[in-house]
Amino acid sequence: MSKTHIYCVPGLSASSKIFEFVKLPKEDFEIHLLEWLIPESINETIEHYAKRMCETITEESVVLMGVSFGGVMVQEMSRIIHPKKIILISSIKNKSELPKRLKLAKSSRAYKLFPTKSITSIENFMSTVFGKMAKKRIEQYKKYLSVRDPLYLKWSVYNVLHWQQEETLPNILHIHGTSDHIFPFKHIKNSIEIKNASHVMVLNRAKEISKIIVENINN
Repeated sequence: MSKTHIYCVPGLSASSKIFEFVKLPKEDFEIHLLEWLIPESINETIEHYAKRMCETITEESVVLMGVSFGGVMVQEMSRIIHPKKIILISSIKNKSELPKRLKLAKSSRAYKLFPTKSITSIENFMSTVFGKMAKKRIEQYKKYLSVRDPLYLKWSVYNVLHWQQEETLPNILHIHGTSDHIFPFKHIKNSIEIKNASHVMVLNRAKEISKIIVENINN
């Protein structure tokens, strides 16, 4: 029996190291870690960016797994390579699952006020865009936040807030924490919940996430 190849995209600004605690049986799965690319320009479409992200995927009938904004990205990638499964961790399936706070940030264009060219602290950046509680959560795994290019940050935040997906794609396995303060659980539909898990649960609840993946990947 051939292995299931899982391609993983990390969260906004994060490196693929955030998946280091996700452990799946090596006889059944092979994990491939993808890193964020720097956008070609601030106007690069998310569709074009997703196409570039797919260029290193060589196997057929793969699984795409993404955390947070990485979950948005793998859904965009799925339109190009048509995976057999999409796994979302601490993410959203359509724009209706965005919390009111982020919808307001979009409508008010408040996200444009932060001087990304002078970013010295990713924690302060996250706090400005996503709120003080987000900063607290980001502090828990700031060592994993290595993608600090100003163009990438500005592009990513814009595309989180302006994601246009209205309908949920088929064949999604969505795992979400009930204490997620970036994408609050009350807005999330049809997910497998992990009690009291935060937005950074891929780090501190990885054993449970791994078990859910193994048990549900073929459903």
